[in-house]
Amino acid sequence: WTSFTKLEQYSREYKYVIVMPEGNNGWYTDSAKLENANYESYIIRELSAEIEKKFRVKKSRESRAIAGLSMGGFGAMKFAVKYPERFVLAGSFSGALRAAEWSEKELSVTRWKVLIESVSNSFGAADSEVRKQNDLFGIVRSKSSDDLKILPFLYMDCGTEDILVLENQRFAKLLLEKKVAHEFRQLPGAHNWKFWDAQIQEFLKLSKKFVK
Repeated sequence: WTSFTKLEQYSREYKYVIVMPEGNNGWYTDSAKLENANYESYIIRELSAEIEKKFRVKKSRESRAIAGLSMGGFGAMKFAVKYPERFVLAGSFSGALRAAEWSEKELSVTRWKVLIESVSNSFGAADSEVRKQNDLFGIVRSKSSDDLKILPFLYMDCGTEDILVLENQRFAKLLLEKKVAHEFRQLPGAHNWKFWDAQIQEFLKLSKKFVK
């Protein structure tokens, strides 16, 4: 974000502390296989508390948003639906929203073959409990209508030339069926920094409506 976009410049008019945690290839998940690769626990339990301790920030849900691209888009959406009490707004840019469903067979026939190892390490076998706990679609489907009403506002976008556009369309359809407050933008673009540089500006503009 700091090297390939102008986020620093775009964010100057906003009174935000922008935190960019290291996620490596861990899919923002407590790994099913690797020790000391508990990225979900780190971000949700440890990082927020550390930021609130070190910086003069507001500690309420209404003052906290989360967003990310690709793997980070999956992480942001997952945290938003698993921990709705923590965020008022969540954003996904070209999100890999079906990551917890991806099988080795599916990945091997796409350009995402390089992700086989990280997906396996993070989520485990096809029938693992970790996959169930991190299945974004499954989490939304399992929530009651009352629980769905308290989810953060969910923002998603994806380029029409991006291989991930189909799963973004599917998730947007699910949110529509479940009457979850959201916005989905599908527009010309690919899975690249040009697209994300443009869309982070849109997310910042949208944040004015929600972040207090």
